[in-house]
Amino acid sequence: MSERITLGQYYEASSFLHRLDARAKIAATLLYMIALFLAPDWRFLLVCAFPFLICLQISRIPMRVFWRSMRLIVLFVVITMLANIFFTEGDLLWRWAFIRITWQGIIKGLIMSLRLFLLIAFASLLTLTTKPLTLTYGLESLLKPLARLGLPAQELAMMMSLALRFIPTIMEELQRIMEAQRVRGADFSRGGPGKRVRALIPLLVPLFVCSLQRSADLAQAMESKCYQTGQTRTNWKPLLFTAKDAVYLLLFLLILLAMLFLRLANNAYIQHGA
Repeated sequence: MSERITLGQYYEASSFLHRLDARAKIAATLLYMIALFLAPDWRFLLVCAFPFLICLQISRIPMRVFWRSMRLIVLFVVITMLANIFFTEGDLLWRWAFIRITWQGIIKGLIMSLRLFLLIAFASLLTLTTKPLTLTYGLESLLKPLARLGLPAQELAMMMSLALRFIPTIMEELQRIMEAQRVRGADFSRGGPGKRVRALIPLLVPLFVCSLQRSADLAQAMESKCYQTGQTRTNWKPLLFTAKDAVYLLLFLLILLAMLFLRLANNAYIQHGA
């Protein structure tokens, strides 16, 4: 199960993306996400998919590894699409009971599902090509200017990094608990979806206990290494922002500006037509 979760995992490879500065990748990811929300039409979202496909190609991450891990994401994408298709008002195409399929719902469902998929997939690409410790340093460096306003930049970056890192760890714990329950006769593969969901409920208590125990062990380990909040720290390997990082960030800035221009032009066209 842990192999199906890419968020928080790092894939070792020697690629252009792996060698980029963490700050450039984090900032480019934020710019790309904003551009996705600014895209006025599904056709422009398809255009936004090209940068993601290019980054996926140059990252040298095997397609089987990446797409196998996106199976769970596809479920949320499908649910999002169906919710928009069935419950959006517009020109009626088909109706059964309370379920309505409209042309506007189909268009909205495609837009929302494609936007959600690209957003999560690109965020996964960030964690796959950036080591957790390097990601922490990058977040800390980007948030450091806000420390003057009283924001605990180092602690916030540490919390975000630990949250990402513990996603695959928790999934591994869940897998071990499920295997232990199967030895005792539990069956998680039979019955309908409702029965399978109910079968997972008894796993929540031991999973919660294991998570608390791991957090206590982590806190004890940090205290034994004299970790204190509010202290200025240096990095063993300082981050280095180079020209290639600037070019990479500039490309995504141009994508954002293009989507912003198209959004404003589309709104002006709608108002003029109205």
